[in-house]
Amino acid sequence: MKVKNAIWWRGSRPGLILIVATIAARLMGAFQFLELVALDRLMRLRPPEPTDERIVIVGLTEEDIDRAKAYPIPDRDLANLLKRLQAYQPIAIGLDITRNIPVEPGHAELTAVLRSSKNIIGVEIALPDRNGFTVAPPPALPPEQVGFADTIPDADGYQRRSLLGASNPQHEYRFSLTIRLAERYLAARGIKLGNGIRDRDAMRFGSVELTRVQPNSGGYVAADAGGNQILLNVRSGPQPFRVLSLSQIKSGQVNPDWIRGKIVLIGMMSFSAKDLASSGAIAGINPGRIYGVEMQAHATSQILSAVLDGRPLLQVLGEGWETLWIVAWGLLGMSLGQLLRSPLKLLCGLGVVTISPIAIGYGLILWGWWVPIVPVLVILVLNGTGSIATLFYRYQQELQLRLEERQFAIEQIFNAIHSGPLQTLVGMLRSAGEQELPPSYLSDLQRLNRELREVYGSIQREASLNEQNFCGGSSIELGLQSPLHELLYKVYDDTLQHDLPYLQTLRCKIVQFDPLNAENLRLEHKRGLCRFLEEAIRNVGKHAIEATRLTVICTQEGDRLVIRVADNGYAETPTAAETNCNSEAIADGNVQIPPSGLGTQLANNLAKQLGGTFRRYPNHPRGMVCELTWSVKRRWWFGFF
Repeated sequence: MKVKNAIWWRGSRPGLILIVATIAARLMGAFQFLELVALDRLMRLRPPEPTDERIVIVGLTEEDIDRAKAYPIPDRDLANLLKRLQAYQPIAIGLDITRNIPVEPGHAELTAVLRSSKNIIGVEIALPDRNGFTVAPPPALPPEQVGFADTIPDADGYQRRSLLGASNPQHEYRFSLTIRLAERYLAARGIKLGNGIRDRDAMRFGSVELTRVQPNSGGYVAADAGGNQILLNVRSGPQPFRVLSLSQIKSGQVNPDWIRGKIVLIGMMSFSAKDLASSGAIAGINPGRIYGVEMQAHATSQILSAVLDGRPLLQVLGEGWETLWIVAWGLLGMSLGQLLRSPLKLLCGLGVVTISPIAIGYGLILWGWWVPIVPVLVILVLNGTGSIATLFYRYQQELQLRLEERQFAIEQIFNAIHSGPLQTLVGMLRSAGEQELPPSYLSDLQRLNRELREVYGSIQREASLNEQNFCGGSSIELGLQSPLHELLYKVYDDTLQHDLPYLQTLRCKIVQFDPLNAENLRLEHKRGLCRFLEEAIRNVGKHAIEATRLTVICTQEGDRLVIRVADNGYAETPTAAETNCNSEAIADGNVQIPPSGLGTQLANNLAKQLGGTFRRYPNHPRGMVCELTWSVKRRWWFGFF
């Protein structure tokens, strides 16, 4: 058990270090931007919601500015608009247009309307801008009918939080336009604004507590959590609110039920007015850009919907629970490499596990919970990559073990042939030489001796090649990591040193060793190509009678790589029965000798692994050609052999 625990710890240590490093990186804010972007994407994927009929937007458009022949819109136009709206008996009117100074004509009329209307909420800019300036509310409105329009955008300019309350430079606590409108609407239904229960500094309507944003809430790290902020859960869908134009109000093209008992928000809906807000969670014609009055509507709607409809506000887990969530996914990713031994199963498992936190995160967003996704994906991808690398390393180790077992079996056969049949045959030849036996009997014994020794020599070479490769060298004293054309030339040069009868008669050697693309070749393939070339040259030395010319070509022809060995010797002519051809074809020298023997089988197997072809055919006017070709392009099945 102690050994197993030690092995598990040694194998799991990199994954655990990765989990700790990812959590540390998250705490330092490395993933904040990505987590906020992920939140926006998940919010945009939500199914569309019905229009919130409790809020109506009256937008002053570019057309209204053209008709007024002035900007800002004169006070008289605003006064007339407010009078017409009051006729429809709304619960509250939010005037999301600053009016701290008169805009003539009509300032006296606007002042009179504001003083006589108890349901109009005007706006101010309570927090200083970068130059230290604020904007006062309309002087005609009392403090309880004023709400600020300040926002706190994130570093990327997007608004993901709603500011409900804050202290101005005079240390006076002010409420936002959002909370003022929600308070009036809910008060009409007997629901009062109060302090939170879990958090006394939070705001609460009935049983719904508006959870304050903390510096490290969700994906935020050391965020500005000043004042009373909540996460903004905007409505989804193409038409979250009913929007009316100033011209519709003036012409009376309005259903009274659209406004009666509702909240009316008046604001600029013209790009020239530059009253804009940015949100990555709202899809639109201009991605990320909406009008400021629309954002006020979203902020108000989320409070009304939470209190009256049970629509969830965005919540986050505690920091400890978020860390536990990340660690749990990290341990799951680590366990895949331990449980799944098949590369295909591991890849499928990683795919499922990688998609799962995204799917779960999306489902939780629908329920109003924002959980970290980016650090989970980082851990899963990196841990998965490590697991795959470990799996392939383990595969290479297992392959080496199988090759070592094969090496042992070859050595066993080698020793068995050497100690058994060869020794017996030597004794039989010795006895045959001492006795008078028929010449054919002695010839058969000698041929059997040669054939058996060839098999013996082949096994000996195979054993030597395997042993040398596992020891870091090769039978030709080269590392298989060398360029392929250098390896093949070394094989050619060393093989010519062998004491084979028909290599001694060679007078002309034509060689061409061009650089070959070995990018897709494994060590086993390079070893097989070296063995193929050595065997082809040895066959010339053993069977090409009176050969005077040897041609060895290793090059690329078109999109094919070629190893070709040709001689001009001759061998014993095969019979028609052996070739399945007629005697005329044999006499013409146009017959391709059918492959046979162990060497041919190995060459065919190598060609199959490379996705290529192996051929042996006559070399005109005399001799044989041994050729192996394969494509320079990688085949999709190549790695499975």
